[in-house]
Amino acid sequence: MAKGKTRYVCQACGAVAPRWAGQCADCKEWNTLVEEAAPVFTPFAAKQSLQAGGRRIAMESLADDVALPERLSTGINELDRALGGGLVPGSVTLIGGDPGIGKSTLLLQAAGKMARTGASVAYVSGEEAADQVRLRARRLGLAKADVALAAETNVRDILTTLTGLKAPPGLLVIDSIQTMHSDTLEGAPGTVSQVRASAQELIRYAKLSGAALILVGHVTKDGQLAGPRVLEHMVDTVLYFEGERSHQYRILRAVKNRFGGTDEIGVFAMGADGLEEVANPSSLFLTSRAEGASVTGAVVFPALEGTRPVLCEIQALVVRVPSGATPRRAVVGWDSGRLAMLLAVLEARCGLAFGGHEVYLNVAGGLRIADPAADLAVACALVSALTDRPLPADAVAFGEVALSGELRAAGLASLRLKEAAKLGFGRAFVPDGTGGERGGGGGPMLVSGFRTMNGLVDHLGRPD
Repeated sequence: MAKGKTRYVCQACGAVAPRWAGQCADCKEWNTLVEEAAPVFTPFAAKQSLQAGGRRIAMESLADDVALPERLSTGINELDRALGGGLVPGSVTLIGGDPGIGKSTLLLQAAGKMARTGASVAYVSGEEAADQVRLRARRLGLAKADVALAAETNVRDILTTLTGLKAPPGLLVIDSIQTMHSDTLEGAPGTVSQVRASAQELIRYAKLSGAALILVGHVTKDGQLAGPRVLEHMVDTVLYFEGERSHQYRILRAVKNRFGGTDEIGVFAMGADGLEEVANPSSLFLTSRAEGASVTGAVVFPALEGTRPVLCEIQALVVRVPSGATPRRAVVGWDSGRLAMLLAVLEARCGLAFGGHEVYLNVAGGLRIADPAADLAVACALVSALTDRPLPADAVAFGEVALSGELRAAGLASLRLKEAAKLGFGRAFVPDGTGGERGGGGGPMLVSGFRTMNGLVDHLGRPD
């Protein structure tokens, strides 16, 4: 018997190589090439024209009216917020995160709460036995929830079972897609071909039946979803579950959503009874201070996560180093390249000398921010740490710093100011011309506008 042909497929990018190599030639990842059976090539079929022999499809007009899809509430407000208001029937959601971050716990809680409202829910686990899932449900207080449970990895068996039901489930959870396999293809579960084929069949079932499908995905050591990149293009919504093991909070962030806005977040706290919703996320990321006390090098920044303002504290420490020593720059929770740019602006435009100092920057609570409006808050923290003069305890700062030293207004300033006023902050350092209301639930705010970074440094005070 002739030996079947094989090929080597990169599990990171999907590139195909004729022979094994330690490094993928396309994405430069190491030890990602896995041997798979090559597809059967039929010369006669390849020569046939695709312009005839198919069925005609009905073309529709883009101008036709369409009703907005009705959303299914998961019973968890923070999850609904990240999804854009709830689950859409027939939609496919992919959720990824580090091992042990709480993906299965969150989805089991959502499945249990939806089942208690009368919705039909099916939960298929490919990583745990059914008894393990039952034990977790008991710890979460969901032992009596009417959730159809199965422990299976064969996609054909799963779809045969689902199509045999009287009605398709309103919610179908697959935990996880990397453990599923199709018997129509060779290869171990988790390979590029198996993940693509299994996801395609499950997505096709969801679109035809109207069931809301949630797929759990593994992540690589870099935090990216494992498997072929095409998997993220196939689904409607991509959610990332973020968090540090040393902190109790978890952030569910939407990076793709065909039925809602991106960059929306849901905030949770891991407790004894599972994941608990956090109604006021600012309380997690603001360190406790004594009444009226000021801290050197600490500034509160009203970050914007999607449409939600979240107040966090930015901390800076500047330490003088001996002459000739190379100063360090350490950053946690912010972009190190942006810190280097900001230090250069402070030295070139404001005359502040950071060359002989080590600079340490930290975002309290483990939050990671990418908002460019954090420039001004970081600059205030650096100036405060360098001059050893604390900023007012009731002050916030936000705005973008240009390389010329000019300050540029940040988006949605009114939301930031309202959130700060609601939490008791009375003043704000912002770029000149920042619009938005100056008040909120906590009363009016004293807003100080500055045109350049040099003017703000003069206001805060220069080093003696």
